[in-house]
Amino acid sequence: MERFSRHIAACNNIPSPAGYLPFRIGEAQVGWLEPDAARALTFLPKTVHFGPGGVSLAASVRGVAARSHALAEIGRTLAKSGFGRIRGEEFDVRASPEGPVLATVDRGVLPALGIISQGVHVNGLVRRPPGPDGGLHLWVGWRSKDKAVAPGQMDNVVAGGIPAGLTPERCLVKEAEEEASIPADLAVKARPVGRVSYIMRTDEGMRRDLLHLFDLEMPEDVIPRPNDDEVERFELWPIRRVLEAVRDTDSVKFNVNLVLIDLFLREGLVEDPDGSLRAGLDQLA
Repeated sequence: MERFSRHIAACNNIPSPAGYLPFRIGEAQVGWLEPDAARALTFLPKTVHFGPGGVSLAASVRGVAARSHALAEIGRTLAKSGFGRIRGEEFDVRASPEGPVLATVDRGVLPALGIISQGVHVNGLVRRPPGPDGGLHLWVGWRSKDKAVAPGQMDNVVAGGIPAGLTPERCLVKEAEEEASIPADLAVKARPVGRVSYIMRTDEGMRRDLLHLFDLEMPEDVIPRPNDDEVERFELWPIRRVLEAVRDTDSVKFNVNLVLIDLFLREGLVEDPDGSLRAGLDQLA
């Protein structure tokens, strides 16, 4: 179990938010700021308010559009100060994973603000009859060596962040075609199977990521193919080989380890007698 739990621990390397400042929109806490990142916002007195309870948008900033405009200014300020970068892709801002959308903000400064980011990950499954080359197989992707995060490491067949305004299901269909050339009429058959989440300190700030998980049963004649520069290639592996890669190596992208541990548990491939693996997979409950 320790060979699997090490991945969960690596993705949850913040024992507590002590030392971070709460970041609020109105009464709702939406994130956490490192003190240095907070100091970068002291030059925005009309937008940002500092008080004993932390940092918040100014009370005069009301409504989704106005808040989004203010967060765009905050994002640019943070990026100029070395906290994150502007990526040109808006994500929804919520106080909790199921809460209402309070604003949108550039994806590149989500960690700097400690705001929850949501994404989708798909297990591409091929189930063959029992035999030497049979049993459960999994499509895996190899990330481009030019990627800023986890270059050249193993990934799911489909994975991506959920842009503002999209549901996990709509994002899944979009990413399936863009990343793996999987047609929409197959992608819509993906079955939601749960979620994993983690809270991780990185050079960018605090990642509070929630991943919506799907299983997609793929016919033998459907071969995923790269359709952009995100993935170099796809390979179909026996599930035991995937398990060994997670257990014995560091070749798998950090959060994909968690997605695969969830799959192993659901398929009965890994024992979890005290429930600690399962408990460790969702930190934003």
